[in-house]
Amino acid sequence: MIQLTFTVGFIALFLYEENTKTFVQEHKELVWVSMILTFAILFAMICFEDVRKKVPGNYICLFLFTTAESFMLGIIASAYKKEEVLYAGAICVVVFFALTAFAFQTKIDFTLYSGFLFVAMIVLIIFGFVTIFLPHNRILNLVYASIGALIFSLYIIFDTQMMLGGKHKYAISPEEYIFAVLNLYLDIINLFLMILQIIANATSE
Repeated sequence: MIQLTFTVGFIALFLYEENTKTFVQEHKELVWVSMILTFAILFAMICFEDVRKKVPGNYICLFLFTTAESFMLGIIASAYKKEEVLYAGAICVVVFFALTAFAFQTKIDFTLYSGFLFVAMIVLIIFGFVTIFLPHNRILNLVYASIGALIFSLYIIFDTQMMLGGKHKYAISPEEYIFAVLNLYLDIINLFLMILQIIANATSE
């Protein structure tokens, strides 16, 4: 919740503060800088156990990652209409709480389907990479964003059950709380971006 609140603050700043909005839109290279920083910090936390497990280093890395990710999201959100961002945020919140409630009460063990979700993610990444080189097509973007929203919705259930443990086949160790937080945070952020794309493409003329 702290990460998401921090991220919402960044998005609001980039969306409603006109000088900041104009500045980031004139300097597109800032997106790439924040993206590189995000992946570098994420790589360090995933690949090096000490980085994500030792206090206070793990909290510092988590803060730096959240800042870089929030900065990047703020830039992305500034390219959309304010109404689209607000609608996407509201829908994302409702969907997230509904999926969380479902993950808590369902008898279906989604942790068994990690292989399927991984393959689906690879297909989504390849699909997205291909669309970069194709002419802009609203229907194609809608299909891509809809599939992405479905996949990240399933990941929210999967990661929630991984944290719950209990009767589920697989669980995340309590020592991996930073990794668990990262997974769920990224699921929510990516779901928000997919919903934002759906709304933007659905309302565009």
